[in-house]
Amino acid sequence: SSLRKNIINKKAYYCNYNIQSLPNIIKTMRSALPLQGFLSATAIMSFFDCTSSFSSHRNGKSLNRSPPSSLPAAGASFFDDDDNSSRFQPFSAASTATSSSSSSTTSSSSTAPAKMKKKDLRTLQRFLEVECWKRSSIRNLDRTLLAVSDACKQINRIVQRAQTDDLYGAAVDPVTGEQADTNVQGEVQQQLDVLCNTLMLRAFCSSSDIICAVASEEEPLPRSCADVMGYHYDNIFKSGEYVAVFDPIDGSKNIDASLPVGTVFGIYRSPDQGVRDDHGKGWSLDSFLQRGTRMVAAGYCLYSATTVLVLTLGSGVHGFTLDPDKQTFLQTHPNMRIPDVGSLYSFNEANSREYSEPVQNFLEKMKEAGKIGGKKVTSRYIGALVADVHNVLINGGIYGYPSTRDHPDGKLRLLYESAPMAMIMEQAGGAGSTGYGRILDVLPPQPKKKRRNDENEIDNDDENGKSFEEEAGKGIHVRVPTFLGSVENVFELDQFHKYYGGDDE
Repeated sequence: SSLRKNIINKKAYYCNYNIQSLPNIIKTMRSALPLQGFLSATAIMSFFDCTSSFSSHRNGKSLNRSPPSSLPAAGASFFDDDDNSSRFQPFSAASTATSSSSSSTTSSSSTAPAKMKKKDLRTLQRFLEVECWKRSSIRNLDRTLLAVSDACKQINRIVQRAQTDDLYGAAVDPVTGEQADTNVQGEVQQQLDVLCNTLMLRAFCSSSDIICAVASEEEPLPRSCADVMGYHYDNIFKSGEYVAVFDPIDGSKNIDASLPVGTVFGIYRSPDQGVRDDHGKGWSLDSFLQRGTRMVAAGYCLYSATTVLVLTLGSGVHGFTLDPDKQTFLQTHPNMRIPDVGSLYSFNEANSREYSEPVQNFLEKMKEAGKIGGKKVTSRYIGALVADVHNVLINGGIYGYPSTRDHPDGKLRLLYESAPMAMIMEQAGGAGSTGYGRILDVLPPQPKKKRRNDENEIDNDDENGKSFEEEAGKGIHVRVPTFLGSVENVFELDQFHKYYGGDDE
């Protein structure tokens, strides 16, 4: 009975007993407690904190602690304090009570641990039904956004299983067996990039016919949804009102180290409803080369300790967390707002010597200040746009990917990354800037108008010998320096560009 009291009460120092008698203690525990076959000898030993005992025996000392005088509440855990003993109960109160009455009632009344209570949260589906109903201009977007959320769930599973399912390495052509070519960014396409790109393409194009064309960071030119789904564009999708842009897997190199990655997307309203095919490909370039102010929706999915979908429809920012049990996105962050000023900065300081003078001066000034907004200045850089921006959105501060000597325009793509993130930041009360102006006001480079020859056929080559595809790719994949975060931090950075930038604008 005394031994059983010591075992149940976590404050008892079990290693008071001689270490040689530990096997006998384990044997007694198995017969004394209704463990229901749950604990093995190894599991029981793991409950013991033997560090003090070993060190005491090594130093020739002995621990002579008396056993506890009182029992805790029934069902208390070995790991809980007395005042919090009811939070975790490996043995239910019912089974503990009945074990003292009779063996027959013990087997019948033993129950599993109490089920953890879930919050009563609104689902993403219900949120979209309400928001799209309130705004007639986006009323038919709910099915598409739900399909995107489903694609995010699938990408989340792929990221988690990348190690066990051998999804690393360069993509291989399934027909020829040869390694895939480099993408438009000059990078060898990885298996994860190809899989996630396919999922996002089909999410936008298969859910409804309101998306007429899509542009991916992984592909050189946009594609019509008819092409994605294997149909002729004259027969289907030609009445779509929107075009979609996305980066299917941002920061994929982080997966090797089990670090966060993400997906970014944006939806633009096409200036001419439906497909205006002016070059024989089933899509209009004018629909993509628009200012970010024409976006009607933007969002990102973060795959980390939790899977989070952050979405804006032009009237605030809302965050949804994936419930791993129900596989449903629940609204855990309604009406997200970034602090007006923050002490966090997220820059890759390994490249700081290659930054322009305004950015270098800004970072030095921030470090010298020591505190901003009453908090100590801290640096956090994960190496994935989605993860870094999400951290800034939650805590306040500034994220930056400036221009460098090797990349005078930065490395972030305006269409797929900078503009959607800038829309999210502005809708949350923050700002997005290139250092010299608002990101959403940047107009991508427009290709020169095509000429028609004497036979009235399209001539895709301009006077400089550049094809229409080259000109279009330049506009679709244009890069800009990007700064996102709290409005006061971004404004201060803009002032440094104003006073130290010279003629760089």
